Amino acid sequence: MEQPAAVILAAGRGTRMKSDLPKVLHPLCGRPMVAYVIEALRRAGLRRPLLVVSREAGAIRAAVGPTVGYVVQKDPFGTGHAVASALPRLRGRSLVYVVYGDMPCVLPATLRALRGAVRGRVVAALATGVVERTRGFGRIIRDDRRRFLRIVEEREATPEERAIREVNAGVYCFRLPALRRVLRRLRPDNRKGEYYLTDALNLLAGGGGDIATVSVRDPEELIGINTREDLAEAEAVLRGRILARAMRAGVTVADPATTFLDETVRVGRDTVLQPYTILTGGTVVGARCTIGPGARVQDSRIGRRVRIRDSSLEGARVGDGSVVGPYAHLRPGTVVGRDVEIGNYAEMKKVRVGDRTKVHHKSYLGDAWIGADVNIGAGTVTCNYGIDGRKHRTTIEAGAYIGSDSMLVAPVRIGRGAITGAGAVVTKDVPPRSVAVGVPARVIRTLDGRR
Repeated sequence: MEQPAAVILAAGRGTRMKSDLPKVLHPLCGRPMVAYVIEALRRAGLRRPLLVVSREAGAIRAAVGPTVGYVVQKDPFGTGHAVASALPRLRGRSLVYVVYGDMPCVLPATLRALRGAVRGRVVAALATGVVERTRGFGRIIRDDRRRFLRIVEEREATPEERAIREVNAGVYCFRLPALRRVLRRLRPDNRKGEYYLTDALNLLAGGGGDIATVSVRDPEELIGINTREDLAEAEAVLRGRILARAMRAGVTVADPATTFLDETVRVGRDTVLQPYTILTGGTVVGARCTIGPGARVQDSRIGRRVRIRDSSLEGARVGDGSVVGPYAHLRPGTVVGRDVEIGNYAEMKKVRVGDRTKVHHKSYLGDAWIGADVNIGAGTVTCNYGIDGRKHRTTIEAGAYIGSDSMLVAPVRIGRGAITGAGAVVTKDVPPRSVAVGVPARVIRTLDGRR
């Protein structure tokens, strides 16, 4: 079977969004809305669709990248004109999908059904649905035998036509030669003075061509985004799909109503997501973890059997079997080893933490390398910002014991197995297996008894 082409219409201004951001770039579950249309086409077998954009579409090109081709609609003369702009790039093809870029909930099954409907005498197929909210969509007009006659746009419709609840979803599959012929005949004879793509279907039907309709049973597919309210509704639909997919893959979601996963997040089987958990960006969570309640994890990698509660992680890595929280904050560049305990009100930034280390209470560790089996006492601070205006590193070697309220003034090294006393202000290196106390701290003895 021949591979169809695909055209995504993304040149609309989206004035009702009241935003400087192009409408198709508004994010839904961590991705631009147009990315969902591209993905649906890809899953239906379309590898490189053409994206029709306006002349000011640099932001769209930057966000979507080279996974699609681009066609510039130089003037905003409507959807029919936008498709005509793409025709020179479709030579040699006999079938083409046309999908609006603001329809992020469309499913691959609908696209495949449209393609299957274009056979025999059928020259085009379109998706329709029966809805309570018509959202400004065009109405489907049928004859007394339920055959497609035409689409009438809402702003052009009579009161009787507006009462019709079967609407055009804005997803089509055309025989390309027939589409080329009727696009030449379009006229801007409407209130907006634009070339409507829907008029192409009307011309095809009026010229004796058969038009097939594919009924969309799930009204969620018919969410077209024109306003911020539509955006929120689509977000809820897509989030529900993401959570359902995660649960089918073996993830427990205690309360889907209060759990948020981006499309780009991956979660391992037998992991439990507790209420008020938010996982975003490129986050990857391993198997048999418990995340939440109240966990916010962005662009982080979480190992297996990890427990995170009431904490915030950004660009962090946490090793197998570790515990984070409650009320910890792991900032970008933090790498936590295995079986580590990070407790209440601990903040870390650009820190490497060795296996089995404990950081239990009210501490700030920034720009530090911490070895295995270290104990960080409550109130410890690595004073990483020097008088030279630069950040410096603190190194705490394996087995060290840092007393409560220790201030470690970088650059400084605490040797293997060393101890700092409570309230110590450490400005000089502490040798291995030594005890340092005071302000400023000084070594008072070694652990083998020498003074």
